[in-house]
Amino acid sequence: MTADTGTMFTTEREEQAIRDAVGGIAGSYGPAYYQQQVDDGANCAELWDALGAKGYLGVHLPEEYGGGGLGLRELAIVVQETALAGCPLQAMLFSAGVTGTILSRSATEEQKSRWLPGVATGETRLAFAITEPDAGANAHRISTVASRRGEHYVINGQKVFITGMESAQWVMVVARTGVDERSGRGRLSVFMVEADTPGLSWTPIRTVMNQPDKSHQVFFDSVQVPVENLVGSENKGLAVAFTGLNTERILTSSICTGIGHYALHRAVAYANRRRVWDQPIGAHQAVAHPLAAAHIHLQAAQLVANRACELYDSGAEVGELANMAKYLGAAAGLEALDAAVSVHGGNGVTYEYQLAPYFWLVRMLNMGPVSKEMILNFVAEHSLGLPRSY
Repeated sequence: MTADTGTMFTTEREEQAIRDAVGGIAGSYGPAYYQQQVDDGANCAELWDALGAKGYLGVHLPEEYGGGGLGLRELAIVVQETALAGCPLQAMLFSAGVTGTILSRSATEEQKSRWLPGVATGETRLAFAITEPDAGANAHRISTVASRRGEHYVINGQKVFITGMESAQWVMVVARTGVDERSGRGRLSVFMVEADTPGLSWTPIRTVMNQPDKSHQVFFDSVQVPVENLVGSENKGLAVAFTGLNTERILTSSICTGIGHYALHRAVAYANRRRVWDQPIGAHQAVAHPLAAAHIHLQAAQLVANRACELYDSGAEVGELANMAKYLGAAAGLEALDAAVSVHGGNGVTYEYQLAPYFWLVRMLNMGPVSKEMILNFVAEHSLGLPRSY
């Protein structure tokens, strides 16, 4: 049990037990179920409920609020194993991972009691709204405004590429509540907004990402939010948000490496049974080497993500490793998926072989939730001491 966070670290045997259990649950649904959910416009509710009922959605949340009392490492395992079974759920990143962690670390006791039990069981799904059309990676330029009026804040503005609004009961919103007079940067605050609040609306963005969790434009037209729904202190919202944004980066690595391992397993099985000449195609170095390289890079990304989880769960500074984990995991997942598609040849781009439908999800996760270019900017400045370039 750590002194800083109260998080209990699991043994290797216990971690494997979590992998086996989650893999068994998700594997009973699998890629065919996932694709059917996409085709039907559904949200994998059966899988979500099964994971929640067994405590895996809240494995990292405090026990007193219905969670498992473990840490980010264990949630990362859940995310990875679900993706490894062919069912990558971005909603898990934003509901359990980002917003659940922010509430756990920054909310009042009353707020934790109000929201965390539902998050832990999966009965309450949350979305996270920070990205804006004109702000991009620069959160200081957020223009969505929350103005205090008596016992309410009134929110006006727009967000974009917000995942999972169609199934969320609540959305955590990052809005501007003031301006720093010296720098001109926005001072931010974090709010919990009920999804059916008057003035809150959204519309799906049509993308090529083959996933049940849709992206949306979200609009706030004089949306009234009670003062008690402010999470953390007013104007201190960027620090509050980053308790979840670092989590998001680590879990993004996990979902990408999970998809990468899923693709690699399928490619290896195919390369072992497919014969074009007199032996399996996996005997040819042109086939074997890309798969071996992908395996190496997936393992390296996993080690960095594991270390990032350990630091996060101990309460240590994790910004550098969280960014590195996201960079490596997203790249390794895409490399493995691309190699697997190539091994399958023409079969790789068919729905039947259940590989190409995941491509654009992993490709997008190489650009967001933080781009590799911004990660390199961060490492250049904060790790190497180079001048700020943006």
